[in-house]
Amino acid sequence: MSSKHTIRCTLLSLFFLFGLFRCSSQVSLEKMSLEYGEYGVGFRHYLKLDSTRTYKRTMDFTNESILREIPVSIWYPAKNEISTGPSMLVLDYMQILKEEEEWEHLPDEHILNWFHYPNTERNQGHMTEKVRATLSADALAGSFPTVIYAPSYQASSIENFALCEYLASHGFIVISSPSRGAENRFFEGGTAKDMEAQARDIEFLVKESLNLEHVDKNAIATMGFSFGGLSNVLAQVRNGMIKANVSLDGSIRYQYPTLKKSPFFSIEKVNVPFMHMAQKLIPEQVMKEDKIDSSLNNEFIFYDELKHSEAYSLRFNDLTHSYFSTLGVLFQARDLRQDKSDDEILESYKWMSHYTRMFLNAYLNHDAESKDFLGNEPGRNGVPSGMVSVRSKQPVGKKVRFEDFNDMAAQRGYKDLNGLYGSIKRENPTFTLEEGKLNTLGLQLVLQPDRSNYGIAVFLFAVELYPGSANLFDSLAEGYLFLGDKKNAIQYFERSLELNPENVNAVNRLRQLKGK
Repeated sequence: MSSKHTIRCTLLSLFFLFGLFRCSSQVSLEKMSLEYGEYGVGFRHYLKLDSTRTYKRTMDFTNESILREIPVSIWYPAKNEISTGPSMLVLDYMQILKEEEEWEHLPDEHILNWFHYPNTERNQGHMTEKVRATLSADALAGSFPTVIYAPSYQASSIENFALCEYLASHGFIVISSPSRGAENRFFEGGTAKDMEAQARDIEFLVKESLNLEHVDKNAIATMGFSFGGLSNVLAQVRNGMIKANVSLDGSIRYQYPTLKKSPFFSIEKVNVPFMHMAQKLIPEQVMKEDKIDSSLNNEFIFYDELKHSEAYSLRFNDLTHSYFSTLGVLFQARDLRQDKSDDEILESYKWMSHYTRMFLNAYLNHDAESKDFLGNEPGRNGVPSGMVSVRSKQPVGKKVRFEDFNDMAAQRGYKDLNGLYGSIKRENPTFTLEEGKLNTLGLQLVLQPDRSNYGIAVFLFAVELYPGSANLFDSLAEGYLFLGDKKNAIQYFERSLELNPENVNAVNRLRQLKGK
């Protein structure tokens, strides 16, 4: 048997099949009991083309190459008033699954059995359940933090639609596309090439998000389930727009060696907040029968090696892998050997969604209460006893750079820079701010009409830090002059000239300003 085939079989065994199943299901969207937020939920789905890559539709049996198709699904905060858009059913999402699997003309009654879900009466009943989203609902004004969702192995953009709707109702935009191989619909077997293809799709969606009206371009995270929770780490180390990472039982736990094969990867570059939520311990019987390495239950080498991230590792003791997705909860046959009851699965999915929101709130919205929630013992947050276990770690040994200082300053609108500098110095006594870099940053900001006040704040802080710098006072005076504040410009040009009587620029500016 080839190594590629072995990898593929292992993935399918671990992530999808789980051996013996029971098909009875006592679940529904309503029984998920997700605590939706104050906003309505809008949904759009459309096709984009990536002109940098080509692609073949395998089932068309043609040699023709086309531009890579990127089906895009977007959930967004919408107005709560009655919308002109049509109400949506689970069936509407499953028709998107059909399209993304390149079986657009498949009759709806065959969707379940065609895509390996039990075609039971109960599962057919799920198809007519009403979902939270409304098609093309009017979007709310304003900008919102945005999450790029990376699906599991060869999965649809809509596989976790309930979680995406839930996040949208709480003020997040969620953007997703299906996971596809580099050259066609299919992965090679969970290889580095597959990971690279999905990471590029994530990066495509980051770029797409920047063109959307309501996206907060400074608050973008990724969220990946299963194989998508491997690819999104690669995307983060290559893309500075990504500010946080959520992993829903992501393969970063199981396939870390695959990530290490990428020439782009370095553990030093994993430097954004990270949260991984793992499945329950796999019973020994299942390990043996499905030929799963027993070390996967407890080892998490990637997490152990993290240095520069605030990181959280959670275990959901009532969830097996498939149930970190909406489609898994609704349609997946239950595994008699290990699955918990439907009620326990639904309750766990609800708390998984809640932890996801708290993490995104903490690190995209900078919400202190949400961060406190993450640091609490689960019982203190109201989680049922024994359902979730949590461990966390803080970044250690990270060298703070000027860029880090500026990022933190920007987050606080360049207010109280003395206080920021002092807090950094307490934790990093050797940290210094170079005069030249402060001068350059101040000029860069002050010359931008919509950020000039930030530049003045930088210069006022800089002249306190370097009170003997004629150059900084000269630049501060130029900043005030750019803003039309002649009084302050004269004051600081004079101060610069006191410090350096040879400052020709200050002499000329004062002559102009005083009319001499």
